[in-house]
Amino acid sequence: AEEPLLSRKQGDYRTLPKKDARRVEKEYYRTLKNQRLFLAAFSAVLGNFNFGFALVYTSPVIPALQKSSSPSLKLNGVMASWFGSVFTLGVAAGGLGTMYFNDRLGRKSSIMFSAVPSVIGYLFLASAQELWMLMVGRLLTGFAGGVTSASIPVYISEISHPLVRGALGSCPQIMAVLGALCLYALGLLLPWRWLAVAGEVPVLFMVLLLSFMPDSPRFLISKGKEAESVSALKWLRGEDVDYWWEYDQIRDSVNKQSNPISWAEIRQPYIFKPLGITLLMRFLQQLSGVTPVLVYLQLIFDSTEVILAPQFDAVIVGAVRLASVAVAAFTMDRAGRKLLLYISAGVMLASNLTLGFYIHYIPLLPHNSSAAVGNGTQEGQVAGLMSNGLTVIPLIATMFFIIGYAMGWGPITWLLMAEVLPLKARGVVSGLCVLVSWLTAFALTKVFLLVKETYGLEVPFFFFSVICVINLIFAYLLPETKGRSLERIEAYFQTGRKSFLESFRQHK
Repeated sequence: AEEPLLSRKQGDYRTLPKKDARRVEKEYYRTLKNQRLFLAAFSAVLGNFNFGFALVYTSPVIPALQKSSSPSLKLNGVMASWFGSVFTLGVAAGGLGTMYFNDRLGRKSSIMFSAVPSVIGYLFLASAQELWMLMVGRLLTGFAGGVTSASIPVYISEISHPLVRGALGSCPQIMAVLGALCLYALGLLLPWRWLAVAGEVPVLFMVLLLSFMPDSPRFLISKGKEAESVSALKWLRGEDVDYWWEYDQIRDSVNKQSNPISWAEIRQPYIFKPLGITLLMRFLQQLSGVTPVLVYLQLIFDSTEVILAPQFDAVIVGAVRLASVAVAAFTMDRAGRKLLLYISAGVMLASNLTLGFYIHYIPLLPHNSSAAVGNGTQEGQVAGLMSNGLTVIPLIATMFFIIGYAMGWGPITWLLMAEVLPLKARGVVSGLCVLVSWLTAFALTKVFLLVKETYGLEVPFFFFSVICVINLIFAYLLPETKGRSLERIEAYFQTGRKSFLESFRQHK
């Protein structure tokens, strides 16, 4: 089994002049076949589909349970709030657990393990006879979502190559949005118990497909399984390409990081800089307001006099999110990460400011205008037309906020997390990022209604606007990772910006 490793020719690439080595690298990536790579990525992101499905499960279920004829299942306002938010605590716990799972079980096995709490959680939801069973079901499905959120981006980044890593890196976000859209659509057709049964399908399909997929070559090398790593790389890249060159690059990088990360190493720039980038990005991503906007979308529309049938709200939002993430996936490897982050933060800033000023300055116009129309005066008719036109503003602003988030700060934060972290820290820190992200989401979702009642609905949106300005500044300070291999990105944090840019110019 070890014969190919011992008998193959070595040193072919190491003895080439630097310029020729860059040319070989460029030509190598162009010869790769991606069909199996795409299949492996699809198998993994089914976990994100399930995450999106589970995240918005409460959207059609809470109204149904508030009208339940069973006293043991009827939700009041407080319990409905917990039923919706306890999921985020489960996600945070799952992210914390993945700090251990990613480096012990491996990336693929961690994703497959998430099926256990997911299946059990859906069983609790489908068979619930008491409120505590609903809470346990939400907590378990949230835990599964936290595991997949931390494992899947790392798995995809490590099996991908630079030419497609941006597009594949946005697939988790696309599938999560698609899962949410699927839940919204099924919510119009199925009772709430059968929605939980339907949630089992993508989970079981994910486990079935992943059982035939390879693990990350980088993880296998880090565990001393070189023969399995070669087989995995051969399967992902194709048998008739010279995958040995990439294997050498990966092995050299892994060998430099053979020991587990220690607390002393965290103080080293090549660790704490990418660590700071990933944690701050996840923190700022949530502070930009996406979770409260999605969770309280109907409340926002009701408060701003948007006339929209409730059963169509979520479907429209889901469709807009899906289209926006698809655009980001298509452009990420062309436009680059930084440009999309700029555009994303700018669009969210404009949307939040629009919502804030609309709520602050036009709180009573629709009611006054309706009264004027009832009087039948020409001024009243003009005011009525104005109010009907103005009530479209919060809907359009919300749609643009979702578009802005979905094309930049949504998918790219997950992609950069997997790109900039060094191998030895990737498994642990990805779990830490999920923990920080969803604890922030939980706190923000809880505080949002309190701030609204105390200071007014416009205040949260002005706060989100300030965060978006910070996001613009933060995006300017980030390094561009488009077209760089993971090994080259690691070299940037070890050797500095100048050598990184010079190596990229030579690579081009």
